[in-house]
Amino acid sequence: MEQMKLFNDNIPEKKQKRKLHNKVTFKEYQQDQMMLPMNLSDIIPKNHVVRVVNNAIERMDMTPLLSKYEGGGTSSFNPMMMLKVLVYAYIEKIFSSRKIAKALCENIYFMWLSGGNKPDFRTINRFRSTILKDVIDEVFASVLELLIDEGYIKFENYFLDGTKIEANANKYTFVWGKSVAKNREKLKEKVKKLLSEIDELNAAEDKAYGDDALDGLGKEPISSEKLEEMVKQLDERLSSTPDDRKLKKTVKILKEDCLPRCKKYEEHEENLGDRNNYCKTDVDATFMRMKEDHMKNGQLKPGYNVQIGTEGQFVLGYSIHQAATDTECMKEHLEHVKEVSGRLPENVIADAGYGSEENYEYLEEKKLGNYVKYNMFHPEQKRSFKKKKFRYENFQYDNLKDEFICPENKRLLFSHTYEEKSKRGYKSTIRVYECKECSSCPFHDECTKSKGNRKIRYNLRLDELKTKARENLTSEKGFKLRSMRGTEVESVFGRIKNNWGFRRFLLRGLEKVKTEWGLLCIAHNMAKMATILQG
Repeated sequence: MEQMKLFNDNIPEKKQKRKLHNKVTFKEYQQDQMMLPMNLSDIIPKNHVVRVVNNAIERMDMTPLLSKYEGGGTSSFNPMMMLKVLVYAYIEKIFSSRKIAKALCENIYFMWLSGGNKPDFRTINRFRSTILKDVIDEVFASVLELLIDEGYIKFENYFLDGTKIEANANKYTFVWGKSVAKNREKLKEKVKKLLSEIDELNAAEDKAYGDDALDGLGKEPISSEKLEEMVKQLDERLSSTPDDRKLKKTVKILKEDCLPRCKKYEEHEENLGDRNNYCKTDVDATFMRMKEDHMKNGQLKPGYNVQIGTEGQFVLGYSIHQAATDTECMKEHLEHVKEVSGRLPENVIADAGYGSEENYEYLEEKKLGNYVKYNMFHPEQKRSFKKKKFRYENFQYDNLKDEFICPENKRLLFSHTYEEKSKRGYKSTIRVYECKECSSCPFHDECTKSKGNRKIRYNLRLDELKTKARENLTSEKGFKLRSMRGTEVESVFGRIKNNWGFRRFLLRGLEKVKTEWGLLCIAHNMAKMATILQG
């Protein structure tokens, strides 16, 4: 205040008279006299998102979470309080446990939500990665029940889509399945060579053993158990002939080189499962192509395929997958939705990445509305596609004779059938048709790239299912649902990945990643509720 007085005194007298109407003033500032309200709740707005989180979790059934505590020992932080803090932190784009612990000491919203409790970052991380890991599905199911009770969702139209999110792993520590199989075969040949050399030197004495050892390897990849048995037998032979330098050297190579490598290859194959690669620093992560490819070189990065389904921009279901393609995830995802929520939606709307015979059959089996596109749905609607007369989709089909007729009136006769098997074990029957009059046709090069006759591989069952899907998609309801899909599910990914900046998981392992994404989906639903209440 004294500085303000001096400032006004230094203004010349004429200017003071002229500027009395615009005298510089400041609001009262007395730092030592400031008093916070006794109750932090007084300064938090009525429909603030922190109140929505608090009220929603208070109304949810937390029995599965409470059952994780066995009792005994020192007192624990209230799990409902911990869940509230985590969900609100994710809404506020705070994902690090250290930053959450800091906010509990500095941010009045966190202080009010936690009731003054201040768990450290280790406690927060342990709750998220250990306690919450086994019950995240039950907690999410409680959120869905709340949304249904409040009338936010109906489980009627389910908009499905996926995205890839980078794992918390080193992008250069990859293991490829083909390399493992190749190296394991090389190891087998090396062992065979070592045993053969021993047999050549000791043909008369050890012929029976040598033949048995080589025959025991067979055509299958060598196993560590089989190799250990060989080393044990060779050790016994070495004890009876300690001066055999060749045998001694062979045993040393088998023990120090071949056996450790064999165990390492077996570990790699166990981690791979049915995948063709994995990451050493997060063995559950698979190398995939990401949209965030800044170098534009198609670099593979370790990550997870995240699938979600929405209605009214609320997340109704989520799942984490190791497969890179969406086609392989749909059936597993919907089964997980049924397991968590106890129901399936009436209609499923998805893009062409999910259009396969296996997925269509699943929708038929479960009697769900099929609004799933297939890869040629949009091209088929264009005039340019119909002008391509040599595409087999534009060929005429003779039902009576089971033959295709090309634009030059030549017939493609049925040849044979074969089966295609998907990675999930689903078998499709493919019918092959072949034209016998292609050699003299002037349009041969335009019709096919093959030097021989034109062949068509035709999946009858898939064509029937695609016809039903096309009828649904081109209907008035189908057109409306298709137009809604982009704003439905893409907006959720936009909020989480772009607005909240979540583009890389913090935790490692499939189960922990699933927990982290479950928290994000719960946080998104809470934030959406708050937006509706505030609007």
